Amino acid sequence: MKAEQIAAVQESWVAVEGISDQAAALFYEKLFSTDPSLESLFKGDMQEQGKKLMSMIGVAVKGLSRLDTIVPAVQQLGIRHAGYGVKDADYDTVAGALLWTLEQGLGDAFTADLKQSWTEAYVLLATTMKDAAASA
Repeated sequence: MKAEQIAAVQESWVAVEGISDQAAALFYEKLFSTDPSLESLFKGDMQEQGKKLMSMIGVAVKGLSRLDTIVPAVQQLGIRHAGYGVKDADYDTVAGALLWTLEQGLGDAFTADLKQSWTEAYVLLATTMKDAAASA
């Protein structure tokens, strides 16, 4: 990713953090409406799960400018997700739900360029997770 793309993702995430509970709820609503079978992968309190999701995304976004510091954690996350039953195809569904959520939360600020930057960030992180799961 280019430095300006990383900066754009990081700056836009600050706005999302301000509505993190709402963003998490929107994300899971979209995720489960897109693929209802994914709901069975989640156990427990979904509000707590949403807080964990927003925190994890925040750490990943902040770490984009120093990938070497987050890659081991992202790899472990991929291995754990495989253990939960997450399949490679599920990452595409998650990407769609995430981008839709960002569009809802950021409104007009979610430009085509910003969407492309978020897409590249997601693909980078998801590929790292999938590769780690496949080699575990």
